[in-house]
Amino acid sequence: MLVILSGVSGAGKDTIKKELIKRMENVISLPSFTSRGPRPGEEEGVQYHFITKDEFKERIKKGEFYEYDIHHENYYGTSRKLMNEKIQSGKIIVKDIEVNGTENLIKTLKNETKLVTIFLKVDKEELKHRLINRGDNLSEAEMELRLSRLEYEESKINLYDYVIKNDDLEKTVQIIMTIIENEERLEK
Repeated sequence: MLVILSGVSGAGKDTIKKELIKRMENVISLPSFTSRGPRPGEEEGVQYHFITKDEFKERIKKGEFYEYDIHHENYYGTSRKLMNEKIQSGKIIVKDIEVNGTENLIKTLKNETKLVTIFLKVDKEELKHRLINRGDNLSEAEMELRLSRLEYEESKINLYDYVIKNDDLEKTVQIIMTIIENEERLEK
């Protein structure tokens, strides 16, 4: 089963994914590939696989991605090889991905594997607060770019099986754990 977490930058996707992995023994992550540099505290192969834009373009030519997109001027993509290996392991994969990637994975994988899609909703003021406190040292232009993306991302909510307002981490994690457990039971 593949569980997709989406929402704008700062919605809490990575934090929730870490909590799910910590609390649920059958849950693993599938890091995307990206052309952006690592943020403080990020490790190669944990949050992302970091490659150059040229390497990314070469992998696109070779058809190595299920989906890819350019987001905030950087490439992001889901490796076919890594996804297939993780699906074969029988584990529940939790992947954080933006809305265009979700749309592409739904089209590509809907008949191949069980997909559960979850959109994390955050109001604009809370989002701004999170982005400021995250420590990315965003310029005013970068901040506006991320905040302006909110409307676009929310316009795609109808793609998702579940929409959760993420204003309380513990409550959100508990809801998602219940969703995963219920969806796993339905699959059997």
